[in-house]
Amino acid sequence: MTDHSQEKQSVTLPVSGALPITSSVQNALDIVKRGAEELLVESELTQKLLRSEKNGKPLRIKLGLDPTAPDLHLGHTVVLNKMRQLQDLGHTVIFLIGDFTSMIGDPSGRNVTRPPLTREQIEENAKTYFAQASMVLDAAKTEIRYNSEWCDQLGARGMIQLSSRYTVARILEREDFTKRFKDGTPISVHELLYPLMQGYDSVALQSDLELGGTDQKFNLLVGRELQKDYGQEPQCVLTMPLLEGLDGVEKMSKSKGNYIAITEPPNTMFAKLMSISDPMMWRYLELLSFRPLAEIAQFRAAVEQGRNPRDIKVLLAQEIVERFHSREAAEGALADFDNRARGGIPDDIAEVEVAGAPLGIGQLLKQAGLCPSTSEALRMVEQGGVRIDGAVVSDKALKVEAGSFVLQVGKRKFARVSLA
Repeated sequence: MTDHSQEKQSVTLPVSGALPITSSVQNALDIVKRGAEELLVESELTQKLLRSEKNGKPLRIKLGLDPTAPDLHLGHTVVLNKMRQLQDLGHTVIFLIGDFTSMIGDPSGRNVTRPPLTREQIEENAKTYFAQASMVLDAAKTEIRYNSEWCDQLGARGMIQLSSRYTVARILEREDFTKRFKDGTPISVHELLYPLMQGYDSVALQSDLELGGTDQKFNLLVGRELQKDYGQEPQCVLTMPLLEGLDGVEKMSKSKGNYIAITEPPNTMFAKLMSISDPMMWRYLELLSFRPLAEIAQFRAAVEQGRNPRDIKVLLAQEIVERFHSREAAEGALADFDNRARGGIPDDIAEVEVAGAPLGIGQLLKQAGLCPSTSEALRMVEQGGVRIDGAVVSDKALKVEAGSFVLQVGKRKFARVSLA
């Protein structure tokens, strides 16, 4: 299998005519590389930045997202934060909505064919995408594009001509394709087109730098190759780590339920951030916090000397809540979290009406929306995680009489129930 890391030697810009590095470009490189997984190729990006500084022409920075779901979570903001930093350095950031490629379906990291979305699903999801991304990016300085602009125009003839520029052998070098091919798992022909279409986006936009998660590395490198084939200077590639979710194991994903949406209420966002493990806290600080690395290093040293890591986690949670809401919301979320930790009942809990008294505790918890099933509800009772008006429920056979009361599951789930 080809080692694309060798591109660091094979496609660097010529040494002749190379500009001497300046302090401002070195600072820009430090910002670009913070928290990044890999930069291909650093010497090329250095020269691009130096040329930009000399001629006053900003670099074109591309990020493509397929609107496969309508909501963005903190995992998405790892790369969006980097885009904002590049934007603040004065470069042009292009927020590319993959409305065309979504109909193919990116197979990255998958061992089965991913069902393509319909045009209706894509349009519905795309409605909220940029509005949410603008919570991180400067919307007024962001170029919004849809890849259907140029992909639709290709037509059958253009698609065949594009396909002729890349070999099946090179496409099958992609790790997930290789594994599926060896395992005899079906690979549809349309999936092989996805890396080509994403690469062609870079040609159409004349991208200087493309960002993506580590799972996108192959696709981003295809963009480099196609640009060279079309006579363009190849883009550089910056891959960002995939942020683990609240479980600390799987990458953050709405489908896995381990996510923190950037539109979540302040109290929920704060509580979820406080639930991450102490070791994972450092990962979140590195990838999500805007604090200087030196300050984070001081936090580490303080914890090693005995400071409670909870103090640092509170600072992280307040920073994130303030970013997506406000300082007042962050302070209120901390007060709410502390109140719950002391066993207090929050003010803003849902009010639920349930019928069927007397009702078994399992059914009551399910109908109140606090547990997904009666079996899960009864398991929570066994673990001592269910309270009615602050009193622990220990009897799984409990029949609850009509009345109004506060029902609690765990530390964060509450409902003010009226049972008739």
